[in-house]
Amino acid sequence: MSGLSILNLDAVRAAPVSRAPYTYFLGNDVLNRGAIDEIRQDFPAIAKPGYLTVDEVALKGRFKALIEELESDAFSRILGEKFGIDLVSCPRLTTIMKKSQPKYGSIHTDGPSKVMTLLVYMNDAWDAPAAGRLRVLYDGKNYEPFAVEVPPTMGTMFAFLRADNSWHGHEPFEGERRVVQVAWVKDAAELERKKKRNRTAQFLKGIFGR
Repeated sequence: MSGLSILNLDAVRAAPVSRAPYTYFLGNDVLNRGAIDEIRQDFPAIAKPGYLTVDEVALKGRFKALIEELESDAFSRILGEKFGIDLVSCPRLTTIMKKSQPKYGSIHTDGPSKVMTLLVYMNDAWDAPAAGRLRVLYDGKNYEPFAVEVPPTMGTMFAFLRADNSWHGHEPFEGERRVVQVAWVKDAAELERKKKRNRTAQFLKGIFGR
């Protein structure tokens, strides 16, 4: 038994793994429906834009329990089996975003210190036809064509192995865009560097308002 009750592990396991243009999977309904109302209510009241580490956010209730499940060795083991790699030995950095700015979403691959990145979206609906919808891309310049587009709606999970060609991004969006990101990194020192960098970025946003 995994001991995980908020994550719908059947949905995670059932999501097919794609290998082109890089290795990823897109899953739906990965949150057990009986927990969604409480997760929505317990989502942190974040005023700042951008990603904040879980150390910077007051976590409570079912949302806190969800974070604990996402960071657990049991879940890392399930994902590792799915991708065919060891994730249990990798430190995890979890960040949360509630508000997006137009400058977010530029095309990138993620840095080489990351092994895998996972996103869980928590928006009840998404009316924007293109803005804010993450895309699996073929190069570092163009939002089209794309291999797949990820709807940022409640219970959607997207995860990918970092590679030199793991291009992804979304067209600019400003407003509420609720998402939890978990990154599996190569070592604990890199984890601390990323936390420090994120705290510095948030500090500067507080001073300069951007």
